[in-house]
Order: sequence, then structure tokens, then C-alpha cells
Amino acid sequence: MTASIHSLNPAPSLDPLVALTAPDMNAVNRVILARMQSEVPLIPELAGHLIAGGGKRMRPMLTCASAALCQYPGSRHHMLAAAVEFIHTATLLHDDVVDGSGTRRGKRTANLIWGNPASVLVGDFLFSRAFELMVEDGSLKVLKILSRASAIIAEGEVAQLTAQRQIGTSEDTYLQIIEAKTAALFAAACHIAPVVAEAGEEAQEALNAFGRNLGIAFQLVDDAIDYTSEAKTSGKDLGDDFREGKMTLPIILAYARGSADDRVFWKQAVAGERTGDEDLAHAINLFHATGAIADTLERARTYARRALDNLAPFPAGKAKAALTQAVEFAVARAY
Repeated sequence: MTASIHSLNPAPSLDPLVALTAPDMNAVNRVILARMQSEVPLIPELAGHLIAGGGKRMRPMLTCASAALCQYPGSRHHMLAAAVEFIHTATLLHDDVVDGSGTRRGKRTANLIWGNPASVLVGDFLFSRAFELMVEDGSLKVLKILSRASAIIAEGEVAQLTAQRQIGTSEDTYLQIIEAKTAALFAAACHIAPVVAEAGEEAQEALNAFGRNLGIAFQLVDDAIDYTSEAKTSGKDLGDDFREGKMTLPIILAYARGSADDRVFWKQAVAGERTGDEDLAHAINLFHATGAIADTLERARTYARRALDNLAPFPAGKAKAALTQAVEFAVARAY
């Protein structure tokens, strides 16, 4: 039996997940604050700009919620959830440099304020802190999971860079990229909890798959939102992916389904020759005409249903209910 994405909650929210994990996240945030400190003042200043920048802390919350789902009574997951957040923050710092981004979460990016070199180096510092926390935990399996995820994320970012402005990028290639650059860390964040809880292989495999499917759904929605949400809700400017020539699923589908004239437009747009406001408006019209946005969101719902199926082995309770609503929120959110 396959779970469905339904409307039991008229407006799905992260509030149950936030409430469930609040005590744990207080401890995680204390670790984050302590470990981002340095005798070099620029490091905590720059890192704090992004870490305190209004992010949802989705990944460390997933670690804490997964630990609750496995009825883990200890505290090892606090340092590991902090490590997950450091890995995520480091990748954001590096991404903004690569993309030349000027806005994230509605604020100026660190690279715009302090410059690219400082952003890259502070990102490296946070990666190092993450690995310190992993080593301190002492579990080789946890170290393997998180270090492998870090390598996969880097591979995904490089793959996305090589696919940029390549109109021939296939849907399969795109899915491989988002599974690496986004879903790998979601999966690892969930997977490490049953490891520290000493849960069985079934629980570990289920939560690993849950995180991966949720991460893919999350990124698919992000890629659709780039063309449907204003900066005040998405935290970035409408059409950033379009102007940067990123081959996301909406463009891949619109190009495949378009007329000969449409394909000429897409080739020029992806090559960076048509990136003005009128071109973006035309692109959005083509998305709607070909059903590219609607189908991208439907793919997201498919992966979300798989994520809900992955929770089947676990008993009902607050943790399972919070994770279920988090999945629903991921595909219904406007930001």
C-alpha cells in the first residue's frame, strides 16, 4: 500500500517538527555556537551571518526527529546534527561563490559582503569543524556515512556546474545531480540517528531512503519555486536559475515538449543570450503551456509519497506524525 499526499492538514507546517525537536535543537544550537568560534574574528562573523540568517534548520531537525522516532534516549545526535548543519552551511557558502549569488534567505550573501575568498575559506573551516565533531563521536559507521555524503555533495555540485548552460542535459542526469547535491545530506542526516540509537538494519535502511526521497522532493519543489515565487517568500530573486543557465527539470521538460521556435528560444536562453525580464516572462508562459511546472511538482509529490512509505515500519506517535507533516510541508511550501 502506497501512502498519499493528502490535505488532512489544510496548511502543512513544520511546526510539529519544530515542537518535537525544540529541546534537542537548543542543545544542537549550543554546539553550533560553540564550534563556530575562532580567534580569527572574521570566521564567526561570516559564519554567523549565514547560520543565523533565518534558515529552517531542516537537516539537523531531521536528525533529531529520526532519533526520537527510534526512541533514542542519549545525546550523541546533538553533535552530529551540528555537524550536518555545518556541512550544509559550508556548501551554501561555496554555492553562492560558484553561482555569483547576491541574495540568500532574503539577505545579502556572505560573498557579496566579505568577498569570494573569505566565503570559500570559512566554508572550509566549517567543513573541518564538521569532521572534528564526527571524529569526536567515535563511530566509524557515522563517520563513513557523513564523509561519504560530503564527497557525494561535492560531486553533485561539480556535475551541476558541468551541466550548466548545456541544453542537452537529460532528465536522468538532472535527477542524479539533485540526488547528489541535495538528497545525499537529507539521507545522511536521517541515517545517522538509527545508527547511534543502535536500531536494526531495517530502521537504518528505511530512514536513509526516507531522507533521500524527501530530499529529492524538496529540491524538485525548490526548482519549481524559482519560477513561481517572489523574493520575499523564496529568499531569492524570481528566475535566478533561468539567468544562471541551470538545467533544472522545468526547463528540461519545456524544451522537450516545445515547438521548433520554442526550442530556439530555450537554446538562446540557456546559452545566456536571452535573460531579460521579458525573456523570463516568456519562459514562464512556456512552462505553463507545456505543463512543465505542474509536472515538476507532481514528480515531487511522487517522491514525497515514497518518503511516507519509508516511514511504514515505525510505530505511530508524535515523531512519525511530525515527520509525515514535514513531508507534506516540503511539497506544499511557498519558500
